[in-house]
Amino acid sequence: MPTGVLSIGAHVPERVVDNRTVADWSGTTPDWIAERTGVMERRYAEPGTATSDLALPAAREALAGAPDGRPPAALLVATCTPDVPQPSTAAILQAKLGLPTLAAFDVNAVCSGFLYGLTVADALLRDRPGERALVVGADMFSGIMNRTDRRTVSLFGDGAGAVVLGHVPDGYGVHGGHLVADGELHRYVGVDAGGTALPLDDAAREAGAHLFHMDGRRVRDYAMSTLHKLVGQTLDDAGLGLADIDRFVLHQANTRLLTAFADEAGIDPARMTLTAPRLGNTAAASVPLTLAATHAERPLERGERLLFAAVGGGMTAATTLMTWY
Repeated sequence: MPTGVLSIGAHVPERVVDNRTVADWSGTTPDWIAERTGVMERRYAEPGTATSDLALPAAREALAGAPDGRPPAALLVATCTPDVPQPSTAAILQAKLGLPTLAAFDVNAVCSGFLYGLTVADALLRDRPGERALVVGADMFSGIMNRTDRRTVSLFGDGAGAVVLGHVPDGYGVHGGHLVADGELHRYVGVDAGGTALPLDDAAREAGAHLFHMDGRRVRDYAMSTLHKLVGQTLDDAGLGLADIDRFVLHQANTRLLTAFADEAGIDPARMTLTAPRLGNTAAASVPLTLAATHAERPLERGERLLFAAVGGGMTAATTLMTWY
């Protein structure tokens, strides 16, 4: 049996960080941020918050919305800002949710992580009738921002989204998609210190190696070319065209990139919900948060076709085609 989304959960912190605040940090102007990124505000978690704390309300909402309250057989957390290097944030979240023994692990494909996790969960459930998976995307970039770098601090925020994946009738659910990584480009995006390659010591902190960095122009070029290619391949595989897709649920890299991609691809803006203007780029949380937003704006109806797409560090990219049940 195919698998599809049975319920959705979403959570963002209460603290709103506007462009005036970011401009003061980074020595730029609110107008520059708005013009270059289209992001007007983002949410930051309070000090002392862990990624699993962000994930918890979203996961609870998804679990509460799933039919009959059956516990999941697997928990996947897509994140590139884990609570600790080990154990997995999924194991920590399992404890906070009070879930019984299950398969729990993290997936790190940066901003593509949620769709990577969704694809893995779909594969896990294919031969396990009646079982379900909880897939969470959660990231907290506020703790790794270089607040003097206007090119990055203007873009990112914190948040979490979750879905329960379970079996649906034939003709519905996940139809397929693509996962890719171009590892030779891994230096385009990253946090250099904190792993085995570069310990997080005083020298690394002094050099700012514990903070996020991104080659924005190269990332944009990769995102535009790769999204066009993967979206085209996914539609071709299914024998569909852009006009056959009811909603496009895209990773919210930034508003300007999304609108440029939609314009080049010929995507009707009315079929594409934007959360970047008010939430910024929430990394692995971006896709499920945007799914929750489009469902809140206009409830998804049975039979609607959804195309998900994301690009992340690594460099990675992912697409998923789904018919809503």
